[in-house]
Formats: sequence, structure tokens, C-alpha cells
Amino acid sequence: ISQELPEKEINDQAQFWTSINSTWRLNDHWGLMGDFHLRRTDFMQDPNFYFLRLGGVYWINDQFSVAGGGALLWLAVPDLEGDFNYFLEKRIYQQLLWRSVNGRVNFLQRIRNEQRWHEVPDGFGEVDRIRFSNRVRFLFSASIRVFESPKLPRLVLSDEVLFHFGPEIIYNTFDQNRFFVGINQRISKHWVFDFGYMSVFQQRYSGNRYDHNHTLRLFFYFSPDLRKKKGKDLPHYPVGGDE
Repeated sequence: ISQELPEKEINDQAQFWTSINSTWRLNDHWGLMGDFHLRRTDFMQDPNFYFLRLGGVYWINDQFSVAGGGALLWLAVPDLEGDFNYFLEKRIYQQLLWRSVNGRVNFLQRIRNEQRWHEVPDGFGEVDRIRFSNRVRFLFSASIRVFESPKLPRLVLSDEVLFHFGPEIIYNTFDQNRFFVGINQRISKHWVFDFGYMSVFQQRYSGNRYDHNHTLRLFFYFSPDLRKKKGKDLPHYPVGGDE
């Protein structure tokens, strides 16, 4: 009680995120998924990370699906000379997803659990150690048909909160919150994109430092359905989603 708490510090920055998220439905129950993400910081000036995720999907029915797989992330860390060194993060993930339609609104809810092993830099461009964490993510998203014509964009609102746990996670069990507002537009039978603003508020390991990322997000979704008899088109989202 006698100790004085460190003053809260918030670092505001601008980022740009883009990705291709793909889900292949092979039959009524089985499919594949894969994402490739690129994130840049100082808006588009500097690299932040590259991310690749692969996995398998099992559809319980057209509303519920489970998925699992692995992922690799290459994080760019600047050195003293202004160059960037890349540090690898390996992940295993599991997720449960529920999609539903209520009138003009497509709902998506997802729980994802991730086991993460990431290289920690030592300040000299070398790997100091491997940090393990388990992260749990809760996503709620709504895609709303504002216009009568299905060819016009939908309004998208979503929020995802992330918590993580591990031996080195003492002051920041809350990891981050991501709020997105934008549009969702179908390009063709299998291609959709969403575009808009995302606020990412992330707590750092010290506990008193936060990053507030003002993010311009452009995500593309490719979701071919290879079944002979196609099911009803539900939300304009695959089962993958964002990083």
C-alpha cells in the first residue's frame, strides 16, 4: 500500500492491417482454412509483422464449426541503426465459432484459444529466451444489411477482447481489446472484403504502459464451397477471421 503505483502511459500510434483469409469447405463437415496477414506501423512506413496460419475445420452444422491448426508470426523489431530484425512466434490454436442470421443481421461469435512460443529480443538483435503464453480470445461481430439491395455494402460492428496467461505474465492478464467499425462488401461469389477503422488498445508487460493503435483495416475473404449441394449463405465471413 505504501508503494506508489507507476503512472499510466498511453502510446498512440497509427497502423495499417491487411490480410487474405481463406476457408475451403470440402463437404458437409470437413474443410481447410488459411490466413496471411501483413501489418505495418507508423501507418504504412515501417513493418510490424507477417503472419501465416493454417488449419482444419469441422462443421457440426451450418451454424457451428470447430477448427484447429498452427501459425507462424515474424515480428519486426528495430535495432539501434534503424534496421529491422525479425523474431519468430509459433502458435497452436483451437476455436469454436457460431454463425446465425436474425432478419437483416448476420451474427458471428468466436472463442479462440492459442498456445504461443515467441522469441524475446535481448536489445542487441539476438534471441534472449522463448516466452510461453496461453491466450484466450472472445469475438462478437454483427454484419447489418442497411440497404435493400444485397449488392450494396453492409455495416459491420465487432469487438474482440483478449486475455493471456503464463509464467512471465504478471501485470497484464488483460492483453488487448479490438473494436472495429466499417463496411463489408461482396466482390464475387467467393470473394468478400471488409474495410474500416479498428481501435486496438493493448496493455504491455509492465502493466502501466499501453499502446492505442488507430488502425486502417482492409481484410479480404475467399470462401469457396466445394459441396455438390450448397447450403444457405449465412454471414459474409469465413471461420478464420483476423489475427
